[in-house]
Amino acid sequence: MNPSVSVPVVLHAIAPEHLDAVLTLDRLCFGQLWSLDAYQRELESPQSELLGLSLGEELVGLGCYWAIVEEAHLTILAIHPQYQNQGLGQFLLCALLESARQRGLERATLEVKASNHSALGLYQKFGFLTAGRRRKYYQETGEDALVLWLNGLQSPQFPEQLSQWQQQAQSK
Repeated sequence: MNPSVSVPVVLHAIAPEHLDAVLTLDRLCFGQLWSLDAYQRELESPQSELLGLSLGEELVGLGCYWAIVEEAHLTILAIHPQYQNQGLGQFLLCALLESARQRGLERATLEVKASNHSALGLYQKFGFLTAGRRRKYYQETGEDALVLWLNGLQSPQFPEQLSQWQQQAQSK
């Protein structure tokens, strides 16, 4: 993470008092992917994990996954545009995968826009592989989504790999 940022990055669970900031970040990153009601449902669901990254009082990152059987289905990974390419996405992805591992989940899955090369690069760095394509998945643009999978969250080597990714993120 950028050493010029003097305020420490804080990873935390999203709570109801964060929802205004969550909606602001959602609008900045996605043009309002989810509504307030949708985020409230996520907070209430025992199958959902919703994490935030804050710099001081500012929410700069948001991540979410659903625990479905043995799978962590990542639904959101968003970093405020002013803070992208500083290792925060990698830091947040590490936290989501560690949470999924601690829940006993075996794999992580997600959909990503086929044109989102920055996100694809991050996911490939973490070992996600393309498992398929959902044609015209994104209604607003008609763009395809790539379906990515990462197996082995419970493998003996995975905690060490997560630690290495975490160190790489912190050195940015």
